[in-house]
Amino acid sequence: MDINAVKTSYARWAPVYDKTFGAITNVGRRRSVAYVNQRSGGKVLEVGVGTGMALPFYDSRMNVTGIDFSDDMLEKARIKVRKKELKHVTSLQQMDARNLDFPDNHFDTVAAMHIVSVVPEPERVVSEMARVCKPGGHIVITNHFARDKGFLAAVERLSAPFSNLLGWHSDFDVSTVLGEPCLSVVERKSLPPMGMMTFLVLEKSQAA
Repeated sequence: MDINAVKTSYARWAPVYDKTFGAITNVGRRRSVAYVNQRSGGKVLEVGVGTGMALPFYDSRMNVTGIDFSDDMLEKARIKVRKKELKHVTSLQQMDARNLDFPDNHFDTVAAMHIVSVVPEPERVVSEMARVCKPGGHIVITNHFARDKGFLAAVERLSAPFSNLLGWHSDFDVSTVLGEPCLSVVERKSLPPMGMMTFLVLEKSQAA
């Protein structure tokens, strides 16, 4: 997957992203942010913040930094922050998630909603999220992952070539984000509609 192709794709989708993808991804965003809001630490990084659909849901005591590779998507997010006066959003930056410009062990929580299957080198992205997360901190991922059995699993396999062209990647396996040695799964749940999305929480070991 070419990063410039991703940027071009999101430049095209930015004007209509909220209306086209908002409904199907809203449950996952709200679930993820609700979990983040329960955490004691307030320094949060949202990777792939996009148009900022999740930003209004964060608690006002949080200190939220958002990054995205698409300037067009970020401009939509900045407009939301200004119009809604989201004072808990302290920074929105253009950045490649494979090379996060933050120090090690910097954030209490890192969130990635509907992003890991549409970025180049997702393993590297997860590694970077782990690096900037504090020991004992949590990485919250909401995404579609391929099913391994049942009728819908067969449909996903058949539709994979077409969905990949749209950036959906219906055959994206959860093992792709579970290979980082310092991370362990603490929660995993299926989400509507029809269990298409998965809510996943990873904890960074204290020894990391």
